[in-house]
Amino acid sequence: MLAALVLLVSSCSAEGDASTSSASVVEPTVERPPAGAGFDYQLGGDAPLPDGVAVVVRDWFAGSAVPGVYSICYVNAFQTQPPDDADRPDEREGWPAEVVSDAEDAAWPGEFAIDLSSAERRAAAAAHVVTMIDECAAKGFQAVEFDNLDSYTRFPELGFDVPEAIEYAAALVAHAHSRGLAAGQKNAVEIAAQARSSAGFDFVVAEECGAYDECDGYVAVYGDAVLAIEYTEEGFAAACATLHPRSSVIFRDVNLVLPDDPAYRRRVCP
Repeated sequence: MLAALVLLVSSCSAEGDASTSSASVVEPTVERPPAGAGFDYQLGGDAPLPDGVAVVVRDWFAGSAVPGVYSICYVNAFQTQPPDDADRPDEREGWPAEVVSDAEDAAWPGEFAIDLSSAERRAAAAAHVVTMIDECAAKGFQAVEFDNLDSYTRFPELGFDVPEAIEYAAALVAHAHSRGLAAGQKNAVEIAAQARSSAGFDFVVAEECGAYDECDGYVAVYGDAVLAIEYTEEGFAAACATLHPRSSVIFRDVNLVLPDDPAYRRRVCP
């Protein structure tokens, strides 16, 4: 089933390329983020990079890659994005109707779970995310981060669990790799080993691993390939003590606002 889903997704971007023989196709090289590099997380909008930043995460739709900086493309692959004025294709109305559930994330209003309960739904959802991955590659990003891998924990009523999430993730990772993009797991330390071995993720973006005492769990799977974001002072101190300087750690405000906003916060480990 997994092989069939990966093949289906890969074919979405390969149609019309029949003149290229399979023997002549060379798999692009995938490069992981540099370990311990200066890091920023800019999902609230593109901003000038702080001094020392060599890795940045920006939104796939509104964000841009930064020349000379390892740029990671954020894709909300397991839930819809909240509506805004940009008419984004990853908002609820932009997804294939058959894959969008009525289950709304209580913590993030406007985000609805993608229903992965059947092979047909997983294939339809993956084909839609492929268009976002392709946009990341076209913009010059080096990697893609797939958010909400752990959505199965919040919506048990939808009838999918770890196997379906991993199968779907593997299809997305395979397509990212085919476009020369490294693929980042987002959170879900409890399935990190399986996500790495079965889905093929290359690195992890971990929110609040210090606050929840999860940083060591990510290191056990990904080594130094951990990008950690903390939103509390206690979590930041714990993440710095566990990860710095081997891995990248930053403190940010939880809404990831722009620097001209009074609520903006960003610090690095001392």
